[in-house]
Amino acid sequence: MDLLQGKSQDVQNEALAWYLLAKNADWSSFAAVRETFPDADFVNGLLVFNIRHNRYRLIVYPVFSRRKLYLKALLTHKEYDTKEWQHQWP
Repeated sequence: MDLLQGKSQDVQNEALAWYLLAKNADWSSFAAVRETFPDADFVNGLLVFNIRHNRYRLIVYPVFSRRKLYLKALLTHKEYDTKEWQHQWP
């Protein structure tokens, strides 16, 4: 995952653990996502997952009808708070 380049090992490990769970999930809706990740958010059509105890945010574009997820960004909390990412996707 290119998003992990330059990130610390602990961030990489947690993001990869998230990826393995998500890859094997069968999410057909945001409610299904919340069953696995109760703290996930749905913002402007994008899923937002907390990584490393809220220090990072993983931004994902879901296509629930096809059971597909597209990784968009792995942002620090500070980068996420600028809200600039909301205008880049989908």
